[in-house]
Amino acid sequence: MSRVKRGTIKNKRKSAVLKQAKGYRFGRSTKYRQAKEAVQHAGNNAFRDRRRKKRDFRGLWSIKINAAARANGMSYSQFIGALNKKDIALNRKVLAEMAEFTPETFAKIVEAVK
Repeated sequence: MSRVKRGTIKNKRKSAVLKQAKGYRFGRSTKYRQAKEAVQHAGNNAFRDRRRKKRDFRGLWSIKINAAARANGMSYSQFIGALNKKDIALNRKVLAEMAEFTPETFAKIVEAVK
């Protein structure tokens, strides 16, 4: 029975992993076994944190809106509740941006829902 020679394919796979591990410290960037493990962990963390980022940003927007709303004499929950009652459909990302960069516009919105 003929044998299968895997030299080129194996080398290609190894070089691909080592290329992904470029910039890692110590043996993780040069030794295949360590690099493979490091790349696997990095991929898992990247996958998890792409989802986590959305959660983190929503929390940050809430903090910004709360600070700006309190500066205008309202709490975050009162402000969001009043927005919903008045059917003003602005999402938290836009509200946070307004609160940070155009506080006078945000103040007008707070006055409109009071």
